[in-house]
Amino acid sequence: MAIVILIAFLATRSLKLVPSGWQNVIEMVIVWLNEQIGVTLGSRGQLVAPFLITLFLFLLISNWIGLIPTLASPTNDLNTTLGLALLVIVMLHVLGLYYKGFNYIKHFFQPVAPFVIINLIEEIAKPITLAFRLFGNIVAGEILLEILYNLPWFVPVPWIWIAFSLFIGIIQAFIFTVLTANYLGMALSEEH
Repeated sequence: MAIVILIAFLATRSLKLVPSGWQNVIEMVIVWLNEQIGVTLGSRGQLVAPFLITLFLFLLISNWIGLIPTLASPTNDLNTTLGLALLVIVMLHVLGLYYKGFNYIKHFFQPVAPFVIINLIEEIAKPITLAFRLFGNIVAGEILLEILYNLPWFVPVPWIWIAFSLFIGIIQAFIFTVLTANYLGMALSEEH
């Protein structure tokens, strides 16, 4: 998180109307994420946009830290990914109850009351799948990197895999954030 704060500080220490450097990169990322959040969550998306953008940036930096040979990604630890997933689920239910009240609880019993069992299993599966998807992909990549780092320096495979891992880090951060936005969208959606 300190790295995300440092990047935000570097991007905002001398703000300009026409951005350049770090400010330009960070603004592009934030505008792109805001567009995605707006499409997914609609008018209430701006309520959770700061959380989702911070989550994406944290996951992106966390995924990339593992590319440094002597460091391991924070997302290489199941405690981190499970903690983030549980935070998302708690936030989902708190916002659902806040905005929908009893109707939020009532949706677990639809279309008929016995469906509450299936809906509860789904709610238990959400944090598990969120956590293990991110954890598994990052651990697999880091194990492969560890093996590739032991190859001679002139073999191009480690460098190709590192470039691919940068891309995978972006994709994994994006997937976790989009799934979080979709889950929050269910809680924040306005009834029609």
